[in-house]
Amino acid sequence: MDYSPWYDRPTCASVIVPRGSVALNLMAATSDFRHDRAFGALRGLALGDALGMPTQSFTREQIVSRYGELLPGLISADDDHPYAPGLSAGTVTDDTEQSVLVAHLLIEGSGRVTPESMATMLTSWEKSVVARGLRDLLGPSTSAALAEWRAGVSPSETGRRGVTNGAAMRITPVGIATSPDENLLVERVVMVSSLTHRTDVALGAAGFVAGCASALIEGYTWVDAASFALGVASKCVMRGVPTDDGEVESRLREALASPPLPVNGKTADLLASRFGVDVRAVASVPTAVAVTTACGGDPWGALRLSASLGDDTDTMASIAGALLGARWGSHAFPDADTSLVERHNTLDLGTLASQLLELRR
Repeated sequence: MDYSPWYDRPTCASVIVPRGSVALNLMAATSDFRHDRAFGALRGLALGDALGMPTQSFTREQIVSRYGELLPGLISADDDHPYAPGLSAGTVTDDTEQSVLVAHLLIEGSGRVTPESMATMLTSWEKSVVARGLRDLLGPSTSAALAEWRAGVSPSETGRRGVTNGAAMRITPVGIATSPDENLLVERVVMVSSLTHRTDVALGAAGFVAGCASALIEGYTWVDAASFALGVASKCVMRGVPTDDGEVESRLREALASPPLPVNGKTADLLASRFGVDVRAVASVPTAVAVTTACGGDPWGALRLSASLGDDTDTMASIAGALLGARWGSHAFPDADTSLVERHNTLDLGTLASQLLELRR
């Protein structure tokens, strides 16, 4: 399969638009390109999430013992799973469900999301999870922030302890809905994330994911998209509450310096030990970026590797999937697997991509 985009950077400054039918054809082709990449981002996010569902919270050693060096594909969760006991193959988790809900908030708000709408959405989502008899509830940062909000703390003060990857895991819709405008991306990342994740590391990680997705959908190369996203991340870090949890920018740069690596168990061991696989934004998000950088030529293999790393596998695989899908398009992964995930979870990701792209215009 040829994964090369048909143009590198179709910015207004670099494209001379002809007149008449040729111009209309070019506009249609550009629109089709962006939709394919946006659809790919959502498909990759959901597929990665479903791949990581049965392995989340397991150590690397437990995954190897149960499933081998690399996860073979979509599988059901074992009955003894602490969060997803017995869930069938292809079931998504909080990463996809919350991302879809954020997308709907953006669409309903014409690109704006209020703290109140975020709080209401997250609270309602957790109630639905409990009603469904599931155990994969809100993460520690989000739970703490919502408790503060319910106690009357101002939304401008909540989320000051949020150092986990919760903001990054649900930020992809912002990247789809926003053109590569650094300042606008920063504003929207902060707007969507600050209620629960107001720290420098969490906002920086979310800013990178959103910026990278935005640029890739526009047609940037991986190198150019990553460079643009680092600029977004840097500005997001400056908007966050300082922490001593590590420098997310330096970790992202280190991840982006990863050389091409084969998709195998040795690479999984190397990346898991080098960057970390826990829920902290400075660990799991750079790891997902490292997998995308080192194994990006094999999108399906990279997703299977992400789901085999241990600990927060569903989030690492969903972030890697979003970036890989934005890079290579909607057919980067096996169609049978992506279709299964969409059907099984009643996801209309193509329509959602179109609606988010309307905000981008």
